[in-house]
Amino acid sequence: MTTLDHKPSDLRFRVPLYTLAEAAQALDVPPSTLNTWARGYVRRPPGRRATKQGPVITATAGEGKRPVIPFIGLAEGLVVAAFRRAGVSMQHIRKAVRILEREIRIDHALASQRLYTDGARILFDAAGRTRDRDVKHLVDVVSGQGIFAPVILEYLRRITYAPDGWAARLVLPITKRPVVEVDPERSFGQPIFISGAVRVEDVVDRWKAGETLAEVAADFGVPADDVEDVLRAGFPQAA
Repeated sequence: MTTLDHKPSDLRFRVPLYTLAEAAQALDVPPSTLNTWARGYVRRPPGRRATKQGPVITATAGEGKRPVIPFIGLAEGLVVAAFRRAGVSMQHIRKAVRILEREIRIDHALASQRLYTDGARILFDAAGRTRDRDVKHLVDVVSGQGIFAPVILEYLRRITYAPDGWAARLVLPITKRPVVEVDPERSFGQPIFISGAVRVEDVVDRWKAGETLAEVAADFGVPADDVEDVLRAGFPQAA
């Protein structure tokens, strides 16, 4: 159910670049949380019927330390993280995803530019037409003018879209300032400093080896403030 132009071979959709742990670090969410976003869950409360929910972000099959999250899944995860930061429950987010994919008429709606341009209006209109309380709660994060709440906009503005309308680059939320980004066309999609375009892991490894922050920053051509922000965020964490 796709109307925007992307081919099944598009590496953004098809090639797993991140393990579950790496995606969780990049989005600044607990690994267990990211796992339920990517895999869904089954809950069996005592004496009650089991409940099952499917994934809300794109992931391939695989476990352990194998990459399973493609770039487009990371982009979807950034949007889910935005809604969670705004206080939206996963139950409401799942309803929102279904509404957006139905109204926008595409799969992977969370990674589409249409979410940024039309998503708030679609959710606001849907909330006004339904008696479903889960959907009506979505009004809390949109306005009648079709604008998302500030915390959601802050995250959506971290996404750069390609001419085909799909996410192409993400500024990671590990720091408040835009310091680190991922681009599937560079460094195999691994996090890089925006200033300097070098892998975060390479810079941090040198610092962990005993070099001073100033020395590392100068050698890699990365602003010292950017390196310090990443180190304070604890990213990337030790394996």
